[in-house]
Amino acid sequence: MSDISLLKKELFTLLKEKGAKLTGVADLSGVVDGNMKTGVSVAVPVPRHIVQDLKTAPTKEYYDAYHSLNARLDEIVSCGAEFLIKNGFNAYANTTKTVKQNEEWRTPLPHKTVATRAGLGWIGKSCLLVTKEYGSAIRLSSLVTDAPLPFDFPVTKSQCGTCDICVKSCPAKALTGHLWNPETKREELFHREICYSTQLQRMKESTGIEADLCGLCFAVCPYTQKWLNAPE
Repeated sequence: MSDISLLKKELFTLLKEKGAKLTGVADLSGVVDGNMKTGVSVAVPVPRHIVQDLKTAPTKEYYDAYHSLNARLDEIVSCGAEFLIKNGFNAYANTTKTVKQNEEWRTPLPHKTVATRAGLGWIGKSCLLVTKEYGSAIRLSSLVTDAPLPFDFPVTKSQCGTCDICVKSCPAKALTGHLWNPETKREELFHREICYSTQLQRMKESTGIEADLCGLCFAVCPYTQKWLNAPE
């Protein structure tokens, strides 16, 4: 095993010890500027019982889990970046404290972009990452580095096929049903404004909390359902 392959193995071991369930390495050439063109994607699943409840309505427990999982991911990618720095490379963790969405929900480097290029999954008709292991019932984070880690195979094709359960289930009717590929623009997949306002309304009605969280589209996804119904 080469030194770089060993470094990747040790990094993934650390990330999984910290709680990551899915990991992958992405080639970010053409996506980012500068020397740090290697991305590391990590994912953690939303607890099963919380996802089950989302098929009815957003819940306070989902709101709490959303933030606690984000905090856990911040710790995971920060530990990963520190590990790479200690091994002589530059690295930067894309945590919730350092990366902010603008008013259009955009970030300089979306976690979903790193995830598809790292082989974790594809962008579904829900405009969310879909993984074969957990469906879309996950939270994502990432880090970037100049460490020449061996890349994983990117996902370049949607596996949603003719399925449109999320499209039909969306209470905002915000999803277009368009099949994703790496050149697809976000606007081709969903209508942000109506999605946002409907999430606010549903969360407020069910919990009293003003937050743009819903979760119905990923809760009903067949890949999510397969995970929910699998033995623990």
